[in-house]
Amino acid sequence: MISAQGISLQYGQRKLFSDVNIVFSPGNCYGLIGANGSGKSTFLKILSGEIDSTAGTVVVPPGKRISVLKQDQFAFDEYPVLTTVITGHKKLYDIMTAKDAIYAKTVASEEDGMRASELEAEFADLGGWNAESDAGKLLTDLGIPEDLHALPMKQLEAGEKVRVLLAQALFGSPDILLLDEPTNHLDVETCLWLEEFLCDFENTAVVVSHDRHFLDKVCTHIADIDFGKIQLYTGNFAFWQEASQLALRQRSETNKKVEEKRKELQEFIARFSANASKSRQATSRKKILQKLNVEDVQPSSRKYPYIHFEQEREAGNDILTIDNLSKSTDGQVMFSRLNLTIEKGEKVALVGSHNLVKTTLFQMLMGEAAAESGSFKWGISTRRAYFPKDNAAYFQGNLSVANWLRQYSKETGEEFIRGMLGRMLFSGEESLKPVNVLSGGERVKCMLLRMTLAQPNVIILDEPTNHLDLEAIISLNKGLERFRGTILFSSHDHQLVQTVANRIVEITPRGYVDRAGLTFDEYLSDERIKEQRRQLYS
Repeated sequence: MISAQGISLQYGQRKLFSDVNIVFSPGNCYGLIGANGSGKSTFLKILSGEIDSTAGTVVVPPGKRISVLKQDQFAFDEYPVLTTVITGHKKLYDIMTAKDAIYAKTVASEEDGMRASELEAEFADLGGWNAESDAGKLLTDLGIPEDLHALPMKQLEAGEKVRVLLAQALFGSPDILLLDEPTNHLDVETCLWLEEFLCDFENTAVVVSHDRHFLDKVCTHIADIDFGKIQLYTGNFAFWQEASQLALRQRSETNKKVEEKRKELQEFIARFSANASKSRQATSRKKILQKLNVEDVQPSSRKYPYIHFEQEREAGNDILTIDNLSKSTDGQVMFSRLNLTIEKGEKVALVGSHNLVKTTLFQMLMGEAAAESGSFKWGISTRRAYFPKDNAAYFQGNLSVANWLRQYSKETGEEFIRGMLGRMLFSGEESLKPVNVLSGGERVKCMLLRMTLAQPNVIILDEPTNHLDLEAIISLNKGLERFRGTILFSSHDHQLVQTVANRIVEITPRGYVDRAGLTFDEYLSDERIKEQRRQLYS
């Protein structure tokens, strides 16, 4: 258990938290959510003791160990990979280091012998004899092969370092686990492994994530940061989101009888309870929901942007033909002899662990990179809008947000431009900010507005959910589902791929898999496709 009592945090005139009181109990996984800038990561740092609050205290029972997913990829560059994982259990690692120092002495005193004996006893009590094998298994489960375990961290790639730091946080069954965006840089299989790990985790876990599928799978509770407070709700993210919206609608239905509202909420709770899956975490959640009172479901004050893509004209049947396309970057093969025909109305998700492959293909299709061999041809009636992963080049000047958007719009009147910005929750003075000071999330919203103004019949998106808060991700998801044109996109957001795509293409340097008519979950669970994918990554 870990609790926050009267926590407040203030930077100058800005109050981030005010008198926060919350208890995180064993056996539960809490999803900490909030708008960008609301202080999710900061609150985790307060819980871990990394930073101090302005007022209040964090209470951890004596002897309970907190483990944190560290964000600095370079902090352990001089450590071997296996050792880096074991450092996650500081007490065990300190004992190992002290014990080794004694044994390294050429002449040991009687006092050294007694101390070594004490250390050996503590080492055994903490499971030290299994430490290396346990750490090695964690690494292997997280996709770090055994031949890398003895290497220094500095020899690993960035994505591999992130996995090692995740193994470090999970090592040794911590009593309290604090994870900030743990699914970043993980492939689908590793994400699924982590979901099962957390579902079976019997102690206390608090996670920050923008991955709705992940939050739905692992969370028993949602802790929502809003207006400097943290409100605790029972259930996973989907339950919190739908229940809060239902409660908000009910509040506005003044003519509806109290008993009718109560019955509607009870039926809603019963439906979520019945749909809980068979994992230990979900079973626990089901029991909690069955005990939930309708009065516990509160409306949310969170606002959702409105994202809608409309075609100026419908495309013809010919959308895109890719013929024997090949490309290498810095001597590394991206893809070879790629053949795809994209048909009208298809929503194609490009998936796989090689992110640069997908980005390179999109850049080629948009004329930003040249092919080594092969060709591609867009249909003559296609009107394309592109969302690049790196959008920095679009925001170099000091134009105001309103004037930046105006340059992409046929309609340039102030009322129209302000209305469009209002869709993305830019209000009042925010539309006058220079674009070169916008946050990552604000820039993404501007790029999406730019795309809507183009009225395309083909949309290309490269990781559009990066930097967005959950409300904006949900709105984008709905907008792409509604769009009647053709979409090519890549995303690490499992639910976005699951609900939008009607065709999955997994491209690797060694080949590709192309399947239409399957959802993402069906694609991942198909045994024949699994074997094809194993061969591509082996």
